Amino acid sequence: MRHGWIFALGLLMPLAAHAAGDVDAGAKEFSKCGICHSAKPGENKIGPSLAGIVGRPAHSLPDYAYSEAMKKHDVTWNEETLDTYLTDPRKVVPGTKMIFPGVKDDSKRHDLIAYLATLK
Repeated sequence: MRHGWIFALGLLMPLAAHAAGDVDAGAKEFSKCGICHSAKPGENKIGPSLAGIVGRPAHSLPDYAYSEAMKKHDVTWNEETLDTYLTDPRKVVPGTKMIFPGVKDDSKRHDLIAYLATLK
C-alpha cells in the first residue's frame, strides 16, 4: 500500500510545481509580456488582453483578431496548458502571431503563470 502513496505523490508533484509560483516574481516576468499584452480587461495590444486568461478558452475574446493557427488551438488556458504553451509558443501553435520564443526557465514560467492567475 505504501507504494501506492508514493505513486500518487509522484503524480501530484507537477501540480505542486505550478502552485509554487511566486506572484511578485511573475509580475516582474510579465514586464516582457506587457510589451504586446495588457493585464487590463478589454485592452488589447498587438496581442490579446491576458486579464482572465486562466480558465478562458483560447481564441475566445470577441474583439481580438486571432491567427488562423490560434483559432484551431482548441484548449482552455489553465496552469498546464499555459505551461506547455509558454515553454515554446511557436512549437505548440505553429503559425501563431506570437513571436516570443517562450520562457525556458521552469521557475520563471511558473512565477509568470501564478501572476497570470491573479489577473481578473
